[in-house]
Amino acid sequence: MAEPENAAVLRAAAAGDQKAWESIVDRYANLVWSVARSFQLGQSDASDVSQATWLRLVEHIADVRDPDKLGSWLATTARREALALLRRGGRDVPAGAATDFVGILGGVLADDDEELDAGVLRDERDAALWHEFRALSGPCQQLLRVLIADPPPSYAEVSAALDVPVGSIGPTRQRCLGTLRRRLGST
Repeated sequence: MAEPENAAVLRAAAAGDQKAWESIVDRYANLVWSVARSFQLGQSDASDVSQATWLRLVEHIADVRDPDKLGSWLATTARREALALLRRGGRDVPAGAATDFVGILGGVLADDDEELDAGVLRDERDAALWHEFRALSGPCQQLLRVLIADPPPSYAEVSAALDVPVGSIGPTRQRCLGTLRRRLGST
C-alpha cells in the first residue's frame, strides 16, 4: 500500500496540517486495527493498541526513514504494542471477543417468517464459521485476520505486522484457508 505522496503527507502532518494527518489515518486505520485484532484482543484492548500506535507515529513522525513503507512501519508498531499489552496484562489471549457473539445471541426479531428463517440460517452459518475459525492455529487466525483488512494490506505490511517472511504469506494463507474449508465441509 505504498503511496508515492507519503513523504509529502508526512512532512505536512509533522508541520501540523490536520488534513494531512487525517489522510494518513484514513489510509492506514484499518490496517492498524486489523493487526491489533489479529492478536485476538477485545474491543477495548485493540482500541488501546490502535491509539498507542498512532501516538508512536506522532512521537516519531520526523523519524520515519522510508515514507513509502509507512504501512509496514505502522503494522510493526501495532504488533509491538499488542505484544507489549499482552505482556503487561500477563493474561491469556481470549479465544474470541464478546462482540463476536452479539450477532449470534442478540438477533433481532423479524416481522416476516422468511426473513426470520434467513436470519437464523445466517446466524447458524456464522456461528459454525467462527467455531471452525477458532479451531485454527493461532498463526493462521492472525494471518487471516490481518489479510481481511479493508483496504487489503500489502504483503510487506503483513510481513511487518506478523514478523513473517513475505514469501511465506501466500502459501500459509492457502494452507489456512484449505484447513478452514475442510473443517467447514465436515460440519
